[in-house]
Amino acid sequence: MTNSELPPPLNETPAPTSTLSLTSLIMGILGWVFLPIVGAMIAVITGHMAKNEIRESKGLLGGDGMATAGLVLGYSNIALGVCGCLAVILIPGLLVLVFGTIDQFFNTIP
Repeated sequence: MTNSELPPPLNETPAPTSTLSLTSLIMGILGWVFLPIVGAMIAVITGHMAKNEIRESKGLLGGDGMATAGLVLGYSNIALGVCGCLAVILIPGLLVLVFGTIDQFFNTIP
């Protein structure tokens, strides 16, 4: 290939990453490791703020993938926490109901 056939060099520098998207990702990870409730809430809030900031910058800011990852980590942490709380509340009630019904059943047999 000669020099005239080579494509021109790309001088584009990547867009700077939004600090909110980085914060969302870090807090999403910390929410799973050290700060379950607080980290997840901060990850969700900063993730939505970062998505909005990136959208309004019209290509001048990057980090959309990190913001999405922070949102996924945050929301999944919150969902798992809610399911865990429901299990802690509902399982003992179900056990009392089941064992109470079994006790009544065996007490009615002559």
